[in-house]
Amino acid sequence: MSTPLQRVRPGNKPMPPASLLRGRLWWVAGTVLLLAVPVPAWKAIRGARQPAGALRAQASSGPGEAREGASPARPPATSPSARAAASVVLTTNEVAHALMVTVELDFGKRVPGIEEALKEVERQYGPADGGGRTFAILDAYGETTPAGKLHMSMHVSMEKPGTGALVFRRTGEVLWRSQIVPSRTPGSAGKDLTILMEDAAGHPRMLDGSKGAGWVLDVPLRETGTRVRDDWPDGTEREFTFIYSACGCPVKAKVQRAGEGTRRSGGLPVMFPDDPEAMQVIRQLMGWPGN
Repeated sequence: MSTPLQRVRPGNKPMPPASLLRGRLWWVAGTVLLLAVPVPAWKAIRGARQPAGALRAQASSGPGEAREGASPARPPATSPSARAAASVVLTTNEVAHALMVTVELDFGKRVPGIEEALKEVERQYGPADGGGRTFAILDAYGETTPAGKLHMSMHVSMEKPGTGALVFRRTGEVLWRSQIVPSRTPGSAGKDLTILMEDAAGHPRMLDGSKGAGWVLDVPLRETGTRVRDDWPDGTEREFTFIYSACGCPVKAKVQRAGEGTRRSGGLPVMFPDDPEAMQVIRQLMGWPGN
């Protein structure tokens, strides 16, 4: 189902909330065409992320491949679910890398949507430095199987050394557990919120936020200086790419322009479930409803 359209009258365009605009606004161009907003410009955006059960892990679009292997390290066992996670053999993954975790979850007679199902997945962290999270879920999608289970895939980004685990709250089943080790390749100094829009030919174009526009249609494209509204005809659909992760992995969504508003063409994937403040900034910029 498409997200209801939020129309914006000229002169009354949505702006990021004041609490997310501390300090000077900085925009950084990446190696591809995109709009990049270093976190301090909006606000320090912190959160958490995770994976799933009948495990299928594969390398994602991060800087390197996810590696699987055994490790003796264990996360703190302070609850029954944490103790259950501690009994599962660790895989090994590097910081600034990512993998996709796919699982089938049994919710009984009523199978929830992906957003609700993610709330039933407990994130567990064992940071090597004693604080913060060690991984994050970037996006998630899935569907109900003929057998009445929820088939769900979660894109997981490794953020800092330590351990991490995902546990299905309803059953205590450990869905994924990993030892997260320092990356062997140099990573970025921090996470930036970057946004790309495909043009009519399907090529990604950077949205240049240096002009200070707070509404997507008024943001110029970096290459040409043309505003998004002049390059995106009313009623057409474009693919947007959002990046906010230690691994630099893309999260993609189809978006339709409808007059002075925009709306997602579908509800999936669920984007940045562990970074709600980053998602709030995206909603404000795009004019999407939600918290």
